[in-house]
Amino acid sequence: MGRDAAAAGGTGHGVTNASEKTLLVLEAALAHTRFTDVVEATGLAKATTHRIIATLIDHQFVVADADGRYLPGPKVLALAGRALEHIDISAIAKPFADALVGRVRCTVHVGAAAGDEVIYLVRTDSDKPYQMPSRVGATIPMHSSGIGKVILAACTDEEVDRFVARAGLPPRTEHTITTPEALRAEIGRVRSRGYALDREENVPGVRCVAAPIRDHTGTVRYGLSISTLAVEHTEDQVEAMSAEAVRAADAISAALGHHPR
Repeated sequence: MGRDAAAAGGTGHGVTNASEKTLLVLEAALAHTRFTDVVEATGLAKATTHRIIATLIDHQFVVADADGRYLPGPKVLALAGRALEHIDISAIAKPFADALVGRVRCTVHVGAAAGDEVIYLVRTDSDKPYQMPSRVGATIPMHSSGIGKVILAACTDEEVDRFVARAGLPPRTEHTITTPEALRAEIGRVRSRGYALDREENVPGVRCVAAPIRDHTGTVRYGLSISTLAVEHTEDQVEAMSAEAVRAADAISAALGHHPR
């Protein structure tokens, strides 16, 4: 049995027809620059892989540079550009937010950076007899919100300093971070643990845990938060939901095309 046939038999990628092989090679060629790496990633025979890559190059889905490395071709880039024009983050994120609400029984928000603020794009409520004082389309400060903190944590230190100089750190509650030194320390904690906490810093009596959402380039433009009342969940209980927040945010990132190496 040949290598391709073995792969089709279930020990490899389960490839059964020419179309699947072509898609498999295209995906591998966009992720790897060397022929040997593409062959290894696909599990196909060298001759089969070479033939498919030659076709992809002929049709401009892949190009080879002077050193023989594979790069995305103009057809792929044009298709990606058209697809990105029509991405609706709200529609993509809503099913994941709904599913998360079912697991944690708290309000879930998805927000995006809007200048120096965060704008709510999605709000999904639980079956609790109360609702959060938030609404889709409303903006909140970066420095006092969980979503804002995960977005700031993805910025460089210089970008954070410029943000502070532009926006300032106005207090929203008695718990709001209002000094550059405290914000830098908080950003450091967010970077190290991969999620952020809002300890009644934006709205009195409301706590949240937030996780970053990455687009197809790996850039953090969005965030997801789980919000609850302080009288219902302690800070430790809110932080215990961080794994759920990160898992849901990662799932949305994957749906946006982010594939961590």
